[in-house]
Amino acid sequence: MVGTMPVEGNTQPMGLLHGGASVVLAESLGSIAAQLHAGPDRRIVGIEVNATHHKSATSGIVTGVATAITLGKTLCCHEIVITNDKGERTCTARITNLILAKR
Repeated sequence: MVGTMPVEGNTQPMGLLHGGASVVLAESLGSIAAQLHAGPDRRIVGIEVNATHHKSATSGIVTGVATAITLGKTLCCHEIVITNDKGERTCTARITNLILAKR
């Protein structure tokens, strides 16, 4: 699962991409990937997300790539690597989702 986000309107007062914006991108990608794994007859809920910020981004586009770590029947976990326009890693995140039956 791949997604991009412009660094525009989502910076903190020092002009750097806000860490929370990186986490939103990571959680979005990981959740979509988990739902695709679970299928249309199941629902997913996030139970844990964490992120380490390695380098700042001040402009351009950041790209997130979600890769499965584990894909089980009740839990799935994805690592999301976010890079800047130069291909430099700006953030590494991990999300764990619980897979539930639809109500």
